[in-house]
Amino acid sequence: MKLSKYLQSFLVNWPAKVLSLVFALLVYVFIQYSTMGARVVTIPVQVSLPPSLEAQSLVPTSVEVIIRGNEDVIYLIDPNAIKASIDFSAVEQEGISTALVVLSYEERVFDSAGISLVANPNQYRILFSVRSSP
Repeated sequence: MKLSKYLQSFLVNWPAKVLSLVFALLVYVFIQYSTMGARVVTIPVQVSLPPSLEAQSLVPTSVEVIIRGNEDVIYLIDPNAIKASIDFSAVEQEGISTALVVLSYEERVFDSAGISLVANPNQYRILFSVRSSP
């Protein structure tokens, strides 16, 4: 069986061609990750507390947000476009309760630019007790 002229030219020196392709992919990945950066901003957090309980531990007023993405883009982001909230309103009994920090932002814009946001810490714990009567 005789191979076509194009297939023969493709198979000539195939190890060198495969090695060149692997090297090109490694260079591409290195360049993509070398331009990735991180920026840390502190934003105010809105905390919803239960009406029947009183917080005995410190209630956070701000949270750090880590912005990861292309270094040329992450410094153009306005921290005021990111909102953080923690919802403890469903807590019904005293003790320590944990709630996640929820970040609100325009996901369409951030995802299209390849930017990720992470709250640090991503959850808070607060000690609650029964509200004392005045």
